[in-house]
Amino acid sequence: MATQRVTRAVLPLAGLGTRFLPATKAVPKELLPLVDRPCLDYIIAEAVASGIEDMVFVISKGKGALLEHFSKDPYLEQYLEERNQTHLLAEVRRAARLAKVVAVRQHDALGLGHAVLTARPAVGDNPFAVLLGDDIIHNPAKPGLRQLLDVWDQHGQCVVALIEVPREETKRYGICDGTLRGRLMEVTGMVEKPDPADAPSNLSIVGRYVLPGEIFDILERTPKGAGGEIQLTDALAVLASRGQAWGYLFEGRRYDTGNVLGWLEATVGLALERPELAPQVREILRNALN
Repeated sequence: MATQRVTRAVLPLAGLGTRFLPATKAVPKELLPLVDRPCLDYIIAEAVASGIEDMVFVISKGKGALLEHFSKDPYLEQYLEERNQTHLLAEVRRAARLAKVVAVRQHDALGLGHAVLTARPAVGDNPFAVLLGDDIIHNPAKPGLRQLLDVWDQHGQCVVALIEVPREETKRYGICDGTLRGRLMEVTGMVEKPDPADAPSNLSIVGRYVLPGEIFDILERTPKGAGGEIQLTDALAVLASRGQAWGYLFEGRRYDTGNVLGWLEATVGLALERPELAPQVREILRNALN
């Protein structure tokens, strides 16, 4: 039987962004700009370039601006059109046309697993992707999510994005156990935030997942784990124990925008990718270091 095509993505976006206060008191952290586009814009663009058509935003109170960014704004469009600001008009329209978005509300902050479970009414029993709002995977040649979807198309089972981390940092991540052949790992186990001495490897799950619809039933039965939250890794470990999980050491650069230094790194790195900005950015950096 052919593997069912993945056409929907879940984006857990209910976090408060406390690491960026006071900037995020009134502005969702996902709308903080990287150069001249919100962080979330890059992630949605990656999903669309990977073949995803529908986005499910899992949001909390005060996150309505996330939906507004991807909605039409007739007044702003008319304002720009009357002033012949065609480039800005095209950018405003591009964001609104980028994807079809629906939202579900996560009323209680009970962890990533709970956030994914909250999306069930919008996803049904279909396979879906998960993209975390803090992680940008930059690869103009082949989007990070597309790399995982290719593995899904081949195996029809859970796929997670992998990255190598220093052994001493395993306690910050979900860590995979299994056999790595080239870039593909047949995952036999997953552990959430293990101590370095107990970590089965230094291959961490980061920011991108492709999951079968059955994960919802597993999440319904998953007890609270690390941090007193329902951990997605704990549910994925069930699939791994059944021989139904894969990891892919993706090609591309990952930016962690969930903290100030990572956000600064992403801003500089993405600006240097822009030919019209790169020379001036390099000059600014040289001047700052003198």
